[in-house]
Amino acid sequence: MTGAPGPHPPTPMTGARPHPHGSPPPGTPDGTDPAGAMPRLSRHDGPASRAGTATTGGRTGPAGAGPVPASTGPVPASTDPVPAPTGPVPASTSPVSVPLPDTAGPRDTPRWLTSHGCWYPSVDPSGRFVAFICDRGGVPQLWTGPVDGHEVHLLDSDPHPVKEVAWSPDGRWIAYTTAPGGGEHTRVLCVRPDGTGRRVLAGAEPGSSAHLGCWQHDGTALAVTVAEPVAARRAGDPEEGPAHEGLADPGTYTAPRAAGWASRDGRAVLLGSPHPSEAGPAAHPGERDEGARGPLRQDVPSVPPRHETSRTVPSRAPDAVPAVSARTDARLGDVATGRGAGAPGPHGAGGPDGTAGGGLAAYLVDPEGVTAPVLLAVERAAATLRVCDISRDGRLALLRRGPRGRREALVVRTADLRTTYALPVADGDPWVGRFSPDGRTLWLRSDAAREFAALFAVRLSPEGEGRAPVVAAERADRGLELLAFGRDGHTAALAWNARGASELEILALAPAGGTGDALAGPPRAVPLPHEVVTRIAPAENRAGPVLALSGSQRRPGVWWLSDGTALRTPWSSRDEDAVPPGRPPVRPVPVRLTARDGLPLSGWYYRAPGRGPGEPAPCVIHLHGGPEEQERPVFNPLYHELLGRGLDVFAPDVRGSSGHGRSFVDADLGTGRFAAIQDVADCAAHAVVARLADPRRLAVMGRSYGGYLVMASLVRHPDLFRTGVAACGMSDFATFYAGTEPWIAESAAHKYGHPEHDRELLRALSPMTGIDALRVPVLAVHGEHDTNVPPGESEQFVRAARERGVTAELLTLRNEGHDFLRADSRRIYRRAAADWIERHLAG
Repeated sequence: MTGAPGPHPPTPMTGARPHPHGSPPPGTPDGTDPAGAMPRLSRHDGPASRAGTATTGGRTGPAGAGPVPASTGPVPASTDPVPAPTGPVPASTSPVSVPLPDTAGPRDTPRWLTSHGCWYPSVDPSGRFVAFICDRGGVPQLWTGPVDGHEVHLLDSDPHPVKEVAWSPDGRWIAYTTAPGGGEHTRVLCVRPDGTGRRVLAGAEPGSSAHLGCWQHDGTALAVTVAEPVAARRAGDPEEGPAHEGLADPGTYTAPRAAGWASRDGRAVLLGSPHPSEAGPAAHPGERDEGARGPLRQDVPSVPPRHETSRTVPSRAPDAVPAVSARTDARLGDVATGRGAGAPGPHGAGGPDGTAGGGLAAYLVDPEGVTAPVLLAVERAAATLRVCDISRDGRLALLRRGPRGRREALVVRTADLRTTYALPVADGDPWVGRFSPDGRTLWLRSDAAREFAALFAVRLSPEGEGRAPVVAAERADRGLELLAFGRDGHTAALAWNARGASELEILALAPAGGTGDALAGPPRAVPLPHEVVTRIAPAENRAGPVLALSGSQRRPGVWWLSDGTALRTPWSSRDEDAVPPGRPPVRPVPVRLTARDGLPLSGWYYRAPGRGPGEPAPCVIHLHGGPEEQERPVFNPLYHELLGRGLDVFAPDVRGSSGHGRSFVDADLGTGRFAAIQDVADCAAHAVVARLADPRRLAVMGRSYGGYLVMASLVRHPDLFRTGVAACGMSDFATFYAGTEPWIAESAAHKYGHPEHDRELLRALSPMTGIDALRVPVLAVHGEHDTNVPPGESEQFVRAARERGVTAELLTLRNEGHDFLRADSRRIYRRAAADWIERHLAG
């Protein structure tokens, strides 16, 4: 789309410069889209007006209230309509804009890190400037710089880590999320490209959390998702105040019970939520609240695992699958109210306890802070909710929702907030798709009934109802993991996951209104200078998008395409700056092996410098988190530290990892978790048999789910490893479910098991159950603000080990959550871990 020329950032660390853009495009007097389809942000006269009403589709209600649909509207053929509820949306979810001091970066230049990373680029409309995240000051912060120049500008010098960035389509604002104090809650801010106008758009209330959505295509509004503040959580908990304080009467709305729990229904712990505070969006870890003070008991619906209900979607088969897949048609309906479409359960049309479900609310917010937020969607008892796109005419919104393993994309009609189409989508990057410029085609990255995610094209009716999806681009043995579109909507960039490395191609899309093939021509492959693409940012007036790349020989950096060639931005670290001189990074070697039950496994082996072939070495088996993460061939400072101590590193993908097909991801469900623990032992055995690792000097290490696997492996294979380092791992599923965030618990129930119906399975899988078998020293590491896996999980494991006479230590990282985001914290972690392993593997 067109816009004014891009901004010209001031000289680094200088004062602000007037913004080059003019005033925002004027709206119509009545605050609506000229076509009457999209509810524009309503003008008001001040705070009193803001507190009084929220406008949606020309109809108003109490502040923060959901719209009253004008009609039920059409629903997907496979769903049964349910009468629309009339209960209000909690007013406390409506975001409030809070101005902040302007910032043009510190005038006293700090000592920058030479080996820094730059990632998550977003490009201005001119294609000349990039907003990005960089940790050259020791913490991920918001920066801008020219694509092909050296001059960079720090836009927010606050010490709160930045997680996502989005430059507005009109170039006037840069939106971004931060994690105050390094914890798990995030808030959404915006700032002008010259550092003025900085304000919190959502998530300013203590204990609340807000998350970034897409910009409206004209740049006048930003979509945000808001979770309820902590002050309203925990029904009946005396330490949290009166139940439902500040919320709607729980009797005013009841949501239908989801189908599919016939054999698993019952009382549960922390699954589902009585308040909107009881759930939070996902994306990456880092969107949580402080842990529970006690278990909240509530009946919880679930959904069958996707592999139990999927159907095959042949490539380019127009009638292969209905508009709503079997996995979703039991749950879909009115997103605005969280109403499912399945038949009511034994508790009638409401939730199991008849309470209002807690969840998330998505709004359109004016970055100027002048107009009231407009409600787009509400999800009760939700795991995640993100607005991925809004059609250019404003009629339709594309949302991504659901817990991991059960994500889905929804098309919502903005006039009445009715869901008109739904399709399962892949885990991973939350930006799952986009509408075509005419709004008649929906492009999605989906793995519906497939082993690997592909590019789907869905033709939409004028009412937003979808026809059968067509597979527009696919690979037989690799999945589509990143999808981005040019601002004109006529090109798409696709990154395919090829056994851990990335392959990039550019597609020309069929013109608006075209029929037949969804693509206008064959894809064009783009050679990459490094192994992995982590983000694709479309850029106008250039040959291709701007890319965030990582590789085994470099820190993360930003590159731009010129005539099909990727060029490094001058402000990204050079490859030779990745590590101090004298010890270059080690390029890993891919390893293939077979588990004891015949399942193929793989990983990456890093050989310490100076060691000859066939010489067994002390080796660290490193296990990633997720479990759905994947080991990638990228530079890891932790591995570099271990290799510098003469320790080899073997980083495998045990079952449950992504990148190897959906069946592999699901192979660890339920009792498959025991096999995943056995995979760790099989990987260690393979390294020994291949004469890479010394069987007498093996260590195991991991973070998050990898930390759980460390503890589980140490108690199940007590004589295999000499020591272990477990960071942020779960040690007991019972205490984990009682203390984690509710939305995490809901996702975990699908992956690990139901906390009550699968109680015995979870008990058998918990490392604490086998703590008497622990024989070797263990170091536990945890962030003090972690509410994904609360610190108590590490504390109780260390305490129990010490009570049994086993050496155990706990390292707590201050001002950190589940992810270790600060350079100092990461340095402390990797050096402490390397010291520990080196000491216990010596000799």
